[in-house]
Amino acid sequence: MSLAEASEARKARLIALRKRKAGEAVDDNGVAEPLIKNRNFDPESRTLKKHTQEDVEMEDTVETQVKGLAEQIIAEDEKRRAQELDIFNIAPKRPNWDLKREMEKKLAKLERRTQEAIHTLIRQRLAAQKGDSDDIVGAMKAQERQNASETLSDEEED
Repeated sequence: MSLAEASEARKARLIALRKRKAGEAVDDNGVAEPLIKNRNFDPESRTLKKHTQEDVEMEDTVETQVKGLAEQIIAEDEKRRAQELDIFNIAPKRPNWDLKREMEKKLAKLERRTQEAIHTLIRQRLAAQKGDSDDIVGAMKAQERQNASETLSDEEED
């Protein structure tokens, strides 16, 4: 059998298959005859078929898809409830996490105030070293330094 003959035979089979799927029977002569589908008629007994609920089975329904789902969920829930409550699973890994969470806001406010106080103290010390301080202690120290420098200069002159 050559390739051309095999190709022609394959084409003929494909055409016959398409027609059969479309509902037509094909003779050996190539004449299309309508295909009789015996859905309600039994050709062997020549009587009508009687269908029951068991004969008709729909495979793709929501009920069949979720048939065991409810039982499965209930079984899993009972399984979880049956497990003993483990205190180590309930307790937080860090026992003081809630205290830290509540204190963060207050500590942030205090941190800001602490930084402001440190800056103020640094400014006062720098001002005291220069001698122009609004602070009483800084002013007193500046005064003492000035007195000390005057006494040193007086001693050097003598």
